[in-house]
Amino acid sequence: MPAEWAPHERCWMAWPCRDALWGDGLEPARRAYAAVARAIAGFEAVTMLANAEDLSAAATLCGTEVDCRAMPLDDSWMRDFGPSFVIDGQGGIAGVDWRFNAWGEKFLPYDRDASLAERLLVDIRIQRFSAPLVLEGGSIHVDGEGTLLTSEECLLAPNRNPDLGRADIEDLLRRYLGVKAFVWLGQGLEDDDTDGHVDNIACFVRPGVVMTVVCNDPADANHHILKDNLARLNKAKDARGRTLEVIELPLPRERRYLGSQRLALSYVNYYIANGGVVMPSFGDSQDEAARVILERAFPDRRVVQVPVSDILVGGGGIHCITQQQPRP
Repeated sequence: MPAEWAPHERCWMAWPCRDALWGDGLEPARRAYAAVARAIAGFEAVTMLANAEDLSAAATLCGTEVDCRAMPLDDSWMRDFGPSFVIDGQGGIAGVDWRFNAWGEKFLPYDRDASLAERLLVDIRIQRFSAPLVLEGGSIHVDGEGTLLTSEECLLAPNRNPDLGRADIEDLLRRYLGVKAFVWLGQGLEDDDTDGHVDNIACFVRPGVVMTVVCNDPADANHHILKDNLARLNKAKDARGRTLEVIELPLPRERRYLGSQRLALSYVNYYIANGGVVMPSFGDSQDEAARVILERAFPDRRVVQVPVSDILVGGGGIHCITQQQPRP
């Protein structure tokens, strides 16, 4: 599996459609998804998948720079139910089709999303590898040189693969993604519906360099979680034996809630595009500082911020709603 900063053929997204999830926030979420799609389209091709009855509205909001295509959906988190693309180094490309159970049976129905990777790969005529592992794309991040970053909270959760241990899961990831070394973080952000997806807490920036969110408020429940993850990263080595360089990225200062549930605000939930980075803004006092950190980390890419508060209500961010198809 190539790193996200490797050249892309296009970005895949899926149009919000689950009324029970979004409620009155559905139309604002659609406008926010369209804004993300248009921002990414400034760097690379974007295809938005949508239910047939939503296709016209999606095309209107996304504009002519985004290709919209009909495909049955239950939800809109392309990172998690879309295929993870892999390449063979000789011009070949394939898609890994993981088993999908809606983050441990949290949202029903999910049969359309569970079959989307297979339908998409057939549609675009790309070879499919069916992996016997429940896994969402947001739970892993790779450096393209054999190292995989993930969290224990998610991959070892009993609502995913209760019959598989850490060694079994590592073996399957080696076989299907070509990775050799694993960096296991502990927990994800407080109240995260995904059970600790790594794309809300850390990601690779380039080989040997990882960016991770930190919280400097000892009274915040995320403080000790992220302190532990930072300690793990500082001790970790990648597949080539390098000690990782760690870039710290602050959490937004403001805490936000949906009812009693804390929303998982994170600046690290961004998308690395061809020549650019599309990152979130929250209307928070840390927005500018986070942007500066990303501009320094990606000096050869243009950083664009897009407001994502209306996406956050559904439980995710920019990385969660996108899936890159590498150019082999």
